[in-house]
Amino acid sequence: MRKRRLRRRCRNLLRDLEVGYPLDVHDLCKRLGDRRDREIRLIPYPLESPGPLGVCVATETADVIFYQQDTTRPHQDHIILHEVGHILVGHLSVPAADPMRHDSDAGRVRMRTVYDSEEELEAELIATIILERSAMRGVCQGFDGTADPEDPVLERMGQALGNRTSWL
Repeated sequence: MRKRRLRRRCRNLLRDLEVGYPLDVHDLCKRLGDRRDREIRLIPYPLESPGPLGVCVATETADVIFYQQDTTRPHQDHIILHEVGHILVGHLSVPAADPMRHDSDAGRVRMRTVYDSEEELEAELIATIILERSAMRGVCQGFDGTADPEDPVLERMGQALGNRTSWL
């Protein structure tokens, strides 16, 4: 039951986020940053292995996502969306405006390599839901935008996906 409640919470967080097909993660981050009035910067980086595949850092003015540059584009997209999940759920806290503050606020940087906490599960669910929404919209569009308008199944799927409170 806990996972069902968690999935519902994640879907609610994504309710107003327009996810289309094909999914352009960089564009999605730009639009999300504009909506939040806080830039999301995406930086490919050769992260060491073993280690985290993505790192999210909250600065005074932006959220910065470093992601593994030495992997496939779909994997990079998933890594970025996972870090976006941390941002959307509020797992990052913005550092204090006082530049003399030197404490170690663990909320400013997300750097995990396992998914054993509720926060990591939330972030992973958000990434998965975004990818599911995009894929289903692609199915409804016939992946090439030429869906048969006479197909009642695709018509119903398109209506459900157009409704932001849908099952996804």
